[in-house]
Amino acid sequence: MRVLLVGAGGVGTAITRIAARRPFFEHMTVADYDRGRAERAVAALGDRGERFDAVRLDASDPVAVRAALDEHRCDVLLNATDPRFVMPLFEAALARGTHYLDMAMSLSRPHPSRPYEECGVKLGDAQFDRAPEWEAAGRLALVGMGVEPGLSDVFARYASDELFDEIEEIGIRDGADLTVEGYDFAPSFSIWTTIEECLNPPVVYEEGRGWFTTAPFSDPEVFDFPGGIGPVECVNVEHEEVLLVPRWLKARRVTFKYGLGDEFIGVLRTLHKLGLDRTEPVPVKSGAGSALVSPRDVVAACLPDPAGLGERMHGKTCAGTWVKGSKDGQPREVYLHHVVDNQWSMREYGSQAVVWQTAVNPVAALELIAGGLWGGSGVLGPEAMPPRPFLDLLTEYGAPWGIREQ
Repeated sequence: MRVLLVGAGGVGTAITRIAARRPFFEHMTVADYDRGRAERAVAALGDRGERFDAVRLDASDPVAVRAALDEHRCDVLLNATDPRFVMPLFEAALARGTHYLDMAMSLSRPHPSRPYEECGVKLGDAQFDRAPEWEAAGRLALVGMGVEPGLSDVFARYASDELFDEIEEIGIRDGADLTVEGYDFAPSFSIWTTIEECLNPPVVYEEGRGWFTTAPFSDPEVFDFPGGIGPVECVNVEHEEVLLVPRWLKARRVTFKYGLGDEFIGVLRTLHKLGLDRTEPVPVKSGAGSALVSPRDVVAACLPDPAGLGERMHGKTCAGTWVKGSKDGQPREVYLHHVVDNQWSMREYGSQAVVWQTAVNPVAALELIAGGLWGGSGVLGPEAMPPRPFLDLLTEYGAPWGIREQ
């Protein structure tokens, strides 16, 4: 297998560090708009970097992406950029006849008149619209294959296959107790993506009603997370699992709730009030003249790079899937979870916990595809794949998961 990895930020760099220890691929080309960043990711691998090279690539240019896939004879494109670049990379892979894998899906657009009641364009709609062409090409687009979405969806499929006869609710619950020394506000993941998913109308699925929306940060609940994290208040957030799970699994209700905290929610609300969450460029005057700048890009530029926070970060992060239903006629409630300690991920890989936890899952998925244990054609989510090979491989990677009876 020959891989084109697009994006050498925190997650992309962690992908190289995880993949370098595995023998399943022949070569990985690391591409980024900033060639120096791609080169640093490869150089950091040391003796393990023989199967890697670094190139400059503009992810928004499908022609350039197709040329890179050709030049490096790649079998699969692994997208580690932010969601703005999903569609050009997705389209380039289809045009080139290359398999595709991402960790976030095509962007949503709120309903024009009823944003907190009805869905407009949903996450992933643009990709699923192209599913017949992927099927006709005999190529696989495995979408949403990070940790959330990704591992959370694998957990949902495992619960459906092996733990339940009937499912009342599948609820993704994410929480952490991470702190960052020296910063009053320092998100542990891309602020661009965080703003997108937290300020858009959250989506909920109910059998018989389908998908509908609610207000941001709605329906708070306190969820007790394992690994010593403890109780964290979680709120509704827009996320891909709610759009993916019902396409393959039967559940009466599907939700996603994220443990953000009052301070984080307050900052996001302030950014929204000031219009600093907008992506449309605005004219900004400077000594060098006027320039068009996206307010959200300015926010991202003013905050520390999450990839570089690992040495200052302490605590654990937990991703997981809570499932409620029945088995053999008896009620059952479980939480399938994956906890990563930042001290461990920094010591073992030099990557902070949140980006490492995201990165390990697409690498494991690539290994299963290379070995023929996962496959297919069309636009598929993780729920479409057998879960046991993935969960076994995750443990082999040194990232064990757990089940807690509620």
